[in-house]
Amino acid sequence: MGLSSTGIGSGLQVEDIVSKLVALERQPIAKLQSVALSMQTKLSIFSQVKSMMSTLSDAAAKLSKNSTWGGMVATSSNSAAVSVSVIGAASATSFGIGVQQLARAQSAASASLGAPGASVGGGSLSIQLGTWTGTDTASPQFTEGAAGAVPVQIDAGDSLATIASKINGAKAGVTATVLRDANGERLLVRSDSTGASSGFRIRVTEDGAAPGLSNLAFDPQGAPGAGMAANAIQYAQNAQATVNGIAVESATNTFTDTIPGLSFTASQITTAPVEVAVGSDTETLKKNIQDFVNAYNGLNDLLGASTKYDSASKTAGALQGDGTTVALQNTLRSMIASTAEGTGAFQRLADIGIDIKTGGKLEVSADKLDAALKNPEALKALFATNVGSGSQANGLAVKMKALADQMLLPEGLLDNKASALGASIKRNKSDQDRVDERASIMEKRLRAQYTALDAKMASLSGLGAYVGQQVSQWNRTNN
Repeated sequence: MGLSSTGIGSGLQVEDIVSKLVALERQPIAKLQSVALSMQTKLSIFSQVKSMMSTLSDAAAKLSKNSTWGGMVATSSNSAAVSVSVIGAASATSFGIGVQQLARAQSAASASLGAPGASVGGGSLSIQLGTWTGTDTASPQFTEGAAGAVPVQIDAGDSLATIASKINGAKAGVTATVLRDANGERLLVRSDSTGASSGFRIRVTEDGAAPGLSNLAFDPQGAPGAGMAANAIQYAQNAQATVNGIAVESATNTFTDTIPGLSFTASQITTAPVEVAVGSDTETLKKNIQDFVNAYNGLNDLLGASTKYDSASKTAGALQGDGTTVALQNTLRSMIASTAEGTGAFQRLADIGIDIKTGGKLEVSADKLDAALKNPEALKALFATNVGSGSQANGLAVKMKALADQMLLPEGLLDNKASALGASIKRNKSDQDRVDERASIMEKRLRAQYTALDAKMASLSGLGAYVGQQVSQWNRTNN
């Protein structure tokens, strides 16, 4: 507001009068703002209720699924030697695994072939994958694999590094590497995969004008003791193990098809069987149940704090007396306290160590729950029985999820409540704007009126002064 001289002409405390009258006109805004703050608090609480209801729905959904209760876990008495995991539908069982041999790839190395960059010779290589047998004899035999031999053309001036690059580029199932030592360079060739069928044979056709490429041949059957076959050889082999004394093999150290639903990986050769046990995944079940309890307690605490009356401070919760909140609170507590229908070993939460405390909060007895987890089928019946939509015979998790999902529907109870509060807040803001507008109009009108009054009073004051002067002059003349 700019500077104003209103009141100078009349001598009245116009600013004080106008301010107090406008403040009186604005007085309803304070009450409207208080109501708006209360509605914003309620809207915030309902947003929290919706979020916690969603968390409860997720927790209940886990406990309502059959797959949750069918979860199995496998343990190994020596995981450094044999690790095991569940990969499908597995049954509770136990067995011993012995590891006699680990899977490996084939590798071979050439003799030193001269200084770096030196030419090796020209011609072509033929790389064939397959299986070597009789490797512990003087006459190993090679059986070609299903894939055909891969040719690799070598130019007379190619260095060993160039040859390695050409072999790798041919994608023949092997990887070539150049090794430099004190004697020069040599070629290392290793199959890309483990397992007996990943062995390789390398045949060489030399360029007569640039001999020497035969140093890279590997064919212990056709040319024993020649080329790379003259050096130390590591033949490819399968992993070999026994399960309860029955021999099994795998091209890798991981056995995935040996026992349905299970995979085990051999890492060390064993001298005694490693004991493997498969049973119900009670730790995950326990966590899922605790998550459900935590989600329920969080929502119960929020509803309780929002509807209670604190006699000490004489203050009421933001939602005390709200029918929607009270009904939801009672429904949840009634559902938690309900008794399961049927003849299962567990009929109520208290049977598995989950007690209802003052205020509706749940408390878990770890020992009693651990004992109940030894009977997963009965636990499943308490939580996950599903005989049809809306049936009172459904398990607790099934019923709780149905309730939560109904609350969370678009245009459902919670959404409608939030929408109604939002609309009320909007109307409240409009009411505040109208009061403010009326006060502004009133202030403008008052200032106009007092400005006119000032002008009139100033005019009358001037006339009075003139008359006074004339009277004084007349008196002096008569004297």
